[in-house]
Amino acid sequence: MSPPTLPTGSGKPARRRDERGSALVELTWLGVLLLVPLVWIVLSVFEVQRGAFATAGAARSAARAFALAPDDSSGRTAARQAARRVLVDQGHDDPTAAVEVTCVPAGDCHSGGAVITVRISTAVHLPMVPSLFGDQRSTFALTSTHTVPIGRFQESR
Repeated sequence: MSPPTLPTGSGKPARRRDERGSALVELTWLGVLLLVPLVWIVLSVFEVQRGAFATAGAARSAARAFALAPDDSSGRTAARQAARRVLVDQGHDDPTAAVEVTCVPAGDCHSGGAVITVRISTAVHLPMVPSLFGDQRSTFALTSTHTVPIGRFQESR
């Protein structure tokens, strides 16, 4: 039995193309084209979430270290060291991480009734993004704050 033919305008019969297996090829290409961006999005979300946890932990640890220090100057040093330690422990070693300490009322942050606020600013590099577009596009900025009140009743020094 001969394969089916389709009539053409020239009077000669044309052979019908065999399309068996083309659905598998199309599904494979469609899967690859949709799966690669989906995997990148999931990896980027995980990386940003990991950085957010690290930044929040660093702010909390830095505020506690500042509050437990005997004075403001040693408190700022202790806050920077505590924030750096937490960021490194979480696998987020960012040398540009900024630690900012403010207090209300301004002046002596370790006086009774003062409220200390520590703000950590850092950035997360997104995975698998080339720096073709400049380094700014491949980072995601993160900021976290933590507030610690100093008790009204302080031990006399």
